[in-house]
Amino acid sequence: MQVSLHTLTDPASSVAEAYRTLRTNLMFAALNKPLQTLVLTSPTPDANCADKSSTIANLAVSFAQIGRKTILVDADLRRPKQHELWQISNERGLTSALLDGKLSLQNVGVENLQVLTSGPKPPNSADLLGSRKMEELLAQLKEQAEILLFDAPPVLAVSDTPILASKLDGILLAFTAGKTRRDHAQRAKELLEKANIRIVGTVLNNAPIETGDGGY
Repeated sequence: MQVSLHTLTDPASSVAEAYRTLRTNLMFAALNKPLQTLVLTSPTPDANCADKSSTIANLAVSFAQIGRKTILVDADLRRPKQHELWQISNERGLTSALLDGKLSLQNVGVENLQVLTSGPKPPNSADLLGSRKMEELLAQLKEQAEILLFDAPPVLAVSDTPILASKLDGILLAFTAGKTRRDHAQRAKELLEKANIRIVGTVLNNAPIETGDGGY
């Protein structure tokens, strides 16, 4: 298991606790409007794609740990990372399920959690994510899990993420301290708002850890 999955490798750490806080905040945000399907992305590739991928993976573990049946989907069909994080096969995944309708969910040793990797790289990822087959696959996945989390490409780099997010309940933006530019974050926000996509919140990765908290 990769060390970036802190919710598994170091559940007592402040990092793991931060993911539990994020999970709780998302649950409260969904009180008035159900939040079953959520996509996480970053504004640009220079914000570190690995950060967003490990963030959504840890969030998936966090939901699974409280008994929520969770499916994590790697919808970053251009630079997929989930199969590397979990050290599992990417021979079949999202793209193959869209092509032949056969789901290949993989168990990763975490109760209540399954992962659907990206699958073979397609020539037309935006078309696949915007297709009717994608809507049918979403309906199928919703029947199998309480929480569906999607890892998606940077929102300003390609059109894939707004297309996918338009089919989901909301989007979460991941920023990286010292890397994400303020103007890129603002542009990503504006683009998503113009597409009438619900921005649930933001996550700041790699922020300095404050001390002097009395052990809490």
